[in-house]
Amino acid sequence: MDRKFLAVVVPAYNEEARIVPTLGRVREYLESRPETWTVAVVSDGSTDATESLVSEFAEKDARFELIAYSPNRGKGCAVRTGMLAAEADLILFSDADLAAPIEELEKLLPHVRDGADVAIGSRPLKESNLEIRQPWYREMLGRGFNLAVQVLATRGIKDTQCGFKLFKRDVAKDVFSRCKLDGFSFDFEALMIARDLGYRIAEVPIRWSHQEGSKVVLMRDGPRMLRDLVKLRIWGRRRRLSLRDEPC
Repeated sequence: MDRKFLAVVVPAYNEEARIVPTLGRVREYLESRPETWTVAVVSDGSTDATESLVSEFAEKDARFELIAYSPNRGKGCAVRTGMLAAEADLILFSDADLAAPIEELEKLLPHVRDGADVAIGSRPLKESNLEIRQPWYREMLGRGFNLAVQVLATRGIKDTQCGFKLFKRDVAKDVFSRCKLDGFSFDFEALMIARDLGYRIAEVPIRWSHQEGSKVVLMRDGPRMLRDLVKLRIWGRRRRLSLRDEPC
C-alpha cells in the first residue's frame, strides 16, 4: 500500500459525546485538500461508547481506524501508540475536542515544508487568536507551569501543551520511540527529546477555543506534571551525555 501524505492521530478517552462530530469535521476538511490521508482514533481504555462509535464510523470509511487498548494508561500512551503506528509522510496529533480547529493544519504545513522537523500550535504568541479563553484560574496556572517548563526543559518554547503538533514521519518515530511518560507530561517530554536530538521545532500562532470537558484535573495532574518535569530534567542530562558519546 502506498504511504499516505498525512496521518492524523486523535487520542480519546470517553469521548462519546463529541467523537463522531469531530471525525465528520476532520473528514470534511481533509476531503477538501488534494493530499492523501488517514485518521486513527486511539482509545485509551475508554469505558463509554467511544470505541463502538468509532468502529461504526470506520466501517463506513476505510480511511479511518480505531486503535484500542485497556486499561486506561494516559494521554501520553495514547499519542505514543498512534504516532508509532502511523504510516504517512507527516503525522499530526490533534485533540478530540478540536480546540485547535483541524483547519489550522494550513498554518503548520508551510513550516515543515520550509525545513522544520516539528511544527507546534502555540497559544501565547501575539499573533494567535484565542476565540474562547480558558477560565482565568486555569490560564494563570497554565502560564506558571509553562514558565517552569521553559526554565527546566524547553527554553524558548512558549507553549508545550497545545494538543496540535505536526511531525515529519522519521522524526515522530525517532522521538516517540524514546518517550516514556504515559500521562499529560508527554508533550514537553517529546519536545525535550526532539530538541536534544537536534530537530528543528517551529512554534506557530494558531486559532484556539477552550472546550469544556478537559480530562486534566489541576489539583491531581499539576503536581504529577511538576514531578515529571524534574524527572525529565535528570533524564535529559543523561540523554545529552549519551548522545555526546555516540560515534559520528
